[in-house]
Amino acid sequence: MRREFSDAIEKIALQDEKIIFITGDLGYNALENLQEKLGNRFINAGVAEQNMVGMAAGLAYKGFKVFCYSIAPFVVYRCWEQFRNDACLHNLPVFLVGNGGGYGYGIMGSSHHAIEDLAGLSSLQNVKCWIPAFANEVEGSLNEIVSRNRPAYLRLGAGKNLAQDFGQFASLKYIHQAQDSKGTIVALGPVANNVISALESSNLADSFDVLTVLTLPLELNQEGTAILRKAKNLLLVEEHVSVGGMAQQLSVQLLENGIAPQKFISLRAEGYPDGTYGDQKFHQKQSGLDEGNIIEKLKLFL
Repeated sequence: MRREFSDAIEKIALQDEKIIFITGDLGYNALENLQEKLGNRFINAGVAEQNMVGMAAGLAYKGFKVFCYSIAPFVVYRCWEQFRNDACLHNLPVFLVGNGGGYGYGIMGSSHHAIEDLAGLSSLQNVKCWIPAFANEVEGSLNEIVSRNRPAYLRLGAGKNLAQDFGQFASLKYIHQAQDSKGTIVALGPVANNVISALESSNLADSFDVLTVLTLPLELNQEGTAILRKAKNLLLVEEHVSVGGMAQQLSVQLLENGIAPQKFISLRAEGYPDGTYGDQKFHQKQSGLDEGNIIEKLKLFL
């Protein structure tokens, strides 16, 4: 999604002179177009992420809209205090952008993974998190972030393009309708691509509806609630730990609305079960987020 992101930022920044882009010494071979087009509105803060966010808050206080870019764990965990105190509590337009959410940086290990980021950031005051599952959702998410003009987090990964959708209902996006639904899958972020592949490879596409969660904290409107109320069974899939993640936030909404599916299965990031590291697919498989395990869980609903 990095290319779609840089192209969209270029377009937005050329239309709005208040946009400033700060990178924490990352983005080479991906952000050169921004450096060229934005001029002195493109700032390399160096390997100083906390300072980057503090500086962004100062610029935002003076009326600018500031993007802070790095890989997800660096822009989230290292800058927690600065983002919380300097940007969120003052409701300033500082927008964190984390590339490689979840296990995206694979073999580089836990220091480069972000599997608790959404739990932390979606709990902060005035913050909204965007988690596109597909590459062609990035530009729309950025437009919403800028128009909202409040603290935000954009979590990027590697996703294909979404061919079609059947509407967005608050945080939920309806991306696949089954002819004879035996249950509903709710996925967060690019791991939704594993869900689609699992349905296609197992001939189960006509048996399950698929929703994605585009934003957190999770919000449901009447239409979204009605869709979930009709679901006989629910399978939730997210490349994020259980605590504070999409499944836990959705569970509260289901309980508050009196929705009780027959079966409820949550697949999530399980950390590092045997203490070893590998690529993103390795970690997804260890957590049961791979196509094969998704298929096995769906068969339990048939």
